Amino acid sequence: MRRLLVTGGAGFIGSNFVRMVLSEHTDCFIVNLDKLTYAGNLENLTGFENNPNHKFIKGDICNGALIEKIIDENKIDAIINFAAESHVDRSITEPKVFIETNVIGTLTLLEAARDKKLERFVQISTDEVYGALGPKGKFTEQTPPSPNSPYSASKAAADHLVKAFGHTWGVKYNICRSSNNYGPYQFPEKLIPLMINNALNNKELPIYGDGLYVRDWLYVYDNCTAVWKVLTEAPPGEIYNIGGCNEKANLEVVKLILERLEKPNALIKHVTDRPGHDRRYAIDASKITSQLNWKPSVSFEEGIKKTIDWYLQNQKWLANVVSGDYQKYYESMYANR
Repeated sequence: MRRLLVTGGAGFIGSNFVRMVLSEHTDCFIVNLDKLTYAGNLENLTGFENNPNHKFIKGDICNGALIEKIIDENKIDAIINFAAESHVDRSITEPKVFIETNVIGTLTLLEAARDKKLERFVQISTDEVYGALGPKGKFTEQTPPSPNSPYSASKAAADHLVKAFGHTWGVKYNICRSSNNYGPYQFPEKLIPLMINNALNNKELPIYGDGLYVRDWLYVYDNCTAVWKVLTEAPPGEIYNIGGCNEKANLEVVKLILERLEKPNALIKHVTDRPGHDRRYAIDASKITSQLNWKPSVSFEEGIKKTIDWYLQNQKWLANVVSGDYQKYYESMYANR
């Protein structure tokens, strides 16, 4: 039985990964470590609270003594590090916390993986470490990192630490750099759930600048299956880009959401752009496709429909996460733009 420490397993991608593994790979035991910040939510794990192959622990990845205790007591053989501060906008206003979690936290986990001689360390990174693209071309695994935000800089730094631990101490690692994920349980600070929530409440939909910023969109379940492939089949020391092959401008995505919800485009409001906004990302995922026989199973058209339907069916979950501090955050981000 595989025995995994999954960090950030109550967040968006992490909880989807935990749910996928526990549903499809019953020979796997997961210790789920999450600090339960604003984006971590135990409701994301509904239905799996009492699963015998799942143990939840509230804690911080910067706590080295806790990490070592978890590894020893649960006979952990691999770490998958989803834990991260991940929202670019927040990194612009609060960069320090991104360094603490994304860099110091990753360093702490790597030290434990090295000292305990774990079989594998999988770092969940992002295509944002590559910087921005022009109108043509795609990021490959050989594209030099050139991060442009405090968030992407912290993730690039973490990636470099992972590689350094592999080179210096022989830690067996992989790095997964995925494009923009969307799907169930995503906190509504990110584009798609933010726009769904506002549209459902007939509120203005704030779009930065001209709305023509292009991203590659990846349904979260497909990202989870790719991470599992990397964990179980990839040779150590390899980096894999994980993309959905769905380049869409933000404005196009928002209009699709409005059409699906039968809401008017008049709800769209163009607001002052954020500083240093990267114009376009695009992923070349041919390496993971050819080496590990992975490819996305959900088209964007199918995925956006499934995502909208999930939020429609889970409006209680949505109401819970947008109460309290979320309202203050929303006002601080968009009230004066």
